[in-house]
Amino acid sequence: MNDPTLSRGTTMVSHPWPASVLVTGGAGFIGTNVVRRLASAGVRVTVLDNFSRQYSRDNATALQSEFGTGIEVVAADIRNREVVASATTGVGAVVHLAGQTAVTRSILDPYGDFQDNAVGTMNVLEAARQSRDQPVVLYASTNKVYGDLESLHIVEEPDCYRFADLPEGVDETQPIDFASPYACSKGAGEQYVRDHARTYGMRTVVFRQSCIYGPHQLGAEDQGWLAWFLVAARSGRPLTIYGDGKQVRDLLYVDDLIDCYGAALAHIDVTSGQIYNVGGGVTNSVSVWWQLRPMLEAALGESLPEPEFGPWRLGDQRIFCADTGKARRDFGWSPATAPIDGLRRMVQWYDNRSSVAAP
Repeated sequence: MNDPTLSRGTTMVSHPWPASVLVTGGAGFIGTNVVRRLASAGVRVTVLDNFSRQYSRDNATALQSEFGTGIEVVAADIRNREVVASATTGVGAVVHLAGQTAVTRSILDPYGDFQDNAVGTMNVLEAARQSRDQPVVLYASTNKVYGDLESLHIVEEPDCYRFADLPEGVDETQPIDFASPYACSKGAGEQYVRDHARTYGMRTVVFRQSCIYGPHQLGAEDQGWLAWFLVAARSGRPLTIYGDGKQVRDLLYVDDLIDCYGAALAHIDVTSGQIYNVGGGVTNSVSVWWQLRPMLEAALGESLPEPEFGPWRLGDQRIFCADTGKARRDFGWSPATAPIDGLRRMVQWYDNRSSVAAP
């Protein structure tokens, strides 16, 4: 069977995307990569973004400069029902990425977090449900819905943690266990996304995403940790690691995530109403300091500064690794990019920027 996703270059190929797509949060890290991939293949893209994140306006300006009238930018918030409804009109799919993304911020402002992630998602769903175009809704959820996973048997090794009984990682049968306001709001959103397929017959798919990284990511200490390490290394900023550095994450390069979206859309008759764990899997899992450090130093070509170690944060998982078997079985997707290759591409993008202001 031919690969149903878009190519990673600028050549137009056969793909499953409709002629017009709405990307909420389309000026953010993942959104910018999604928009570039779609627009490069001739898809007309509407970007809905409130520009609350640093560099999002620069991203939108760069996208419009590159693709011209192929991209429409709507500066608005997904909490505005009328604007969301208008932006959804005439599109065949919605990639819903907009929302609050940091556990720490959700603790400081749980109501704002709820408005962004739960109410905003409901606005997107209802706009899609009431649209005569009946667009597919692809929703970016999070592995944080599984909680801290302390009920599982976790073994401590010299440089990492590992699951004693889950050699392929966590699959979708693991009970959800929200352990922060962020997990609550994202989890509420994903359950509404799933139920709109069951109750209203909508075509929706949930992706429980794990540690996405790549170009256009400029992280901060409370979110986008891998990109923050890169920024700190290049700028000489101090690093703080919360926990012991042995905690494990499965790294997923952003191009692989976009491939996943396209493959799931191409098989919407199977994927509609389903939830998928989407991460790098066991082969792309590393501890956030002791195993990642030599990889990142090799990609950077320089040594990282010695970090400070702080206390564990609420909801932190000692290990998360996604079992991606369901995605492989249902629509033939598996991660394709090894961490060292993805890190080198990310560093190259960062270093090729003409100027980078400090986040």
